[in-house]
Amino acid sequence: MWLPKTDATCKGTLSGSVAVAIDKDKTSQNAIKWTMENLTSRGQTLALIHVAPKSQSSSDIEDGTMHMQQMDKQTKDLFVSFHCYCSRKEIHCLDVLLEDADKVKAIVEYVTVSAIENLVLGAPSRSSFMRRFKTDLPTSVSKAAPDFCNVYVISKGKISSLRSSSRPAPYKSTVLSDFENQETAASEKKHKPANTTPITRARRSVDSDGPRPGFVKLPQGNMKMIGDFSDSGSEFSFISASQQGSENSFISSGTPTSGDRCSFTYDLPDSARTSRMSTSSEQSIGSHRLGIKFTDLGFLNNSSTASEESGRTSCSYSSQSLDDVEAQMRRLRLELKQTMDMYSSACREALTARQEATELKNLRSEEGRRMEELKMTEETAISMIENEKAKAKTAMEAAEAANRLAEAEAKRRLTAEMKALKESDSPTRYTMVRYRKYTVHEIEEGTDNFAESRKVGEGGYGPVYRGHLDHTSVAVKVLRPDAAQGRSQFQKEVEVLSCIRHPNMVLLLGACPEYGILVYEYMAKGSLDDRLFRRGNTPPISWQLRFRIAAEIATGLLFLHQTKPEPIVHRDLKPGNVLLDHNYVSKISDVGLARLVPAVAENVTQYRVTSAAGTFCYIDPEYQQTGMLGVKSDVYSLGIMLLQLLTAKQPMGLAYYVEQAIEEGKLKDMLDPAVPDWPLEEAMSLAKLSLQCAELRRKDRPDLGKEVMPELNRLRELGAESLESVFYAGHGPFSHSSQVSYTSVRKLLLI
Repeated sequence: MWLPKTDATCKGTLSGSVAVAIDKDKTSQNAIKWTMENLTSRGQTLALIHVAPKSQSSSDIEDGTMHMQQMDKQTKDLFVSFHCYCSRKEIHCLDVLLEDADKVKAIVEYVTVSAIENLVLGAPSRSSFMRRFKTDLPTSVSKAAPDFCNVYVISKGKISSLRSSSRPAPYKSTVLSDFENQETAASEKKHKPANTTPITRARRSVDSDGPRPGFVKLPQGNMKMIGDFSDSGSEFSFISASQQGSENSFISSGTPTSGDRCSFTYDLPDSARTSRMSTSSEQSIGSHRLGIKFTDLGFLNNSSTASEESGRTSCSYSSQSLDDVEAQMRRLRLELKQTMDMYSSACREALTARQEATELKNLRSEEGRRMEELKMTEETAISMIENEKAKAKTAMEAAEAANRLAEAEAKRRLTAEMKALKESDSPTRYTMVRYRKYTVHEIEEGTDNFAESRKVGEGGYGPVYRGHLDHTSVAVKVLRPDAAQGRSQFQKEVEVLSCIRHPNMVLLLGACPEYGILVYEYMAKGSLDDRLFRRGNTPPISWQLRFRIAAEIATGLLFLHQTKPEPIVHRDLKPGNVLLDHNYVSKISDVGLARLVPAVAENVTQYRVTSAAGTFCYIDPEYQQTGMLGVKSDVYSLGIMLLQLLTAKQPMGLAYYVEQAIEEGKLKDMLDPAVPDWPLEEAMSLAKLSLQCAELRRKDRPDLGKEVMPELNRLRELGAESLESVFYAGHGPFSHSSQVSYTSVRKLLLI
């Protein structure tokens, strides 16, 4: 009956003889390991049973030595491979080789004859086992085994099935007890005389009233067992061993001793076959190794002959030479060394494979982490792109709206200019009021009572505040009471600005004549001087914007020079009087020193003043010497400003240094280093034009409308084209400024 049980149910609960059926597969290793852990204890003897195909010549072998020499080497290696498991637990091994075609029958007969109480078999998975064998060996053995034997079937280190015994063994296992007696006698041999009398063994007939039909348990000391069946004339020979005092063969610490080989037979008749079982035991504990060999004498007598010879001794001894022992010892040592080398190599390969697997796992983890980082980076980049697209769309919409407002403002200004030109023909143009008059209360309210936090600068004749009037940001210029010429300047600015409407001129929105207050449109970016020298840590102006600003200043200056009926001369043109709005559109301011001169030939002195007015380094040298004022006086100031646009340096001696750099071919060293991508050819052209405008003699300076403006317009157009390529490449020319569409920026550049 099959009763599956767990390992815990049998561990440490059984005793008696133990045998394990072994083969070349892995299941036998699992069976040995399980047996070591659950059924055996230190010093116990374990029988290792292996069934080999029956050899044709084995029946003719009468000498045990010849039989062992003819054993297949693979079979010997099989037993040796299992000895290492036993030696670790200090378990003695009894090797049993059965030669028979029927493995089940051979194992069952050996278990029956030897009175084995515990039999362990290994079993693979069902599918692989069925593919290998047509019959289920563990199941067949369990069914055919005697009822005093516990049969354990082990699969994957656990009990697959268990067939428990129903009664105790009829007698103690003679084979294992003989082997244990051999070990005991071997340990006592060293203390006994060499002439110890050997133990004799006799064949006896089977008694019908024995403990089990066909078997007889002999008295203590007699190691012979005979089974006789009356219905068969054939014999079954079983090979066992007995210890004969000093007649054992010991090999200890490499020193062999002489010994005898003992053989005895067990006759079991079988009508179907004659099976021969030979057993050999080999024990290895530390440096002590015990070798016991068994052979088959074979009997051809029938059952009657066996009963007559019951008192006849059946042991024969043969001496083994010292040379044979030494040769066998060397062979066993060599085999052990080869086995240990193979084991060490396998361990190293396993360790290397484990390390490689760990490295591969780490590499896989690292690759996964990198892929995750790349994925997150890609997602972040996509999110940023989407945000930039949304911002660009918003900026383009805002730019288009600003463009529409700019176009409307340009139309409004053009209409105002046309109206101003028409009104300028009237003799009473200077007496007409063309600006809004504000009360001082309105101005104080718009500037928070002229708070210091509203103050944005200091003009030539008074401070400038930022205010808010009529829902518009404005710049409020206040005339200081202690300025001697302030009232005169105020009247001049009102006279000039009230009749000027131009995109590049600061627009006068209103005034408070009683307190000398002027209200201008507010310029968000401050003065050109502040931006060139980057006051307040503002970003640098790109070269495209500088070319455009140069053209805008010249355009506004030309507008003043073309005023009818007389041209207007600014007299104080400098970067501090050029203001920039939020789009970096430049406008000329502070025309308080402007003078109206007669409209005569430009190469002739138009007006003479008693004292020069303006800022040093920007004043026309000829005007300083002679006091003769003309439109080309502003051209000199324009030339110095253009040099500052290129170099961002102070005006003192600037014309001389730039001219010297051009002669030495070092203009690049003079350019503003804050702009890394200067177009050198165009910068050289602008520098030469600026030096022409800054000539000491007025007659050597170029005409503003015919020579200067065409070149500046060309440079402005070049900047617009460069801006187009930069804009579509993703880099705007406005450093840290709001994004605008290319169309609106191009229009601003070309205003």
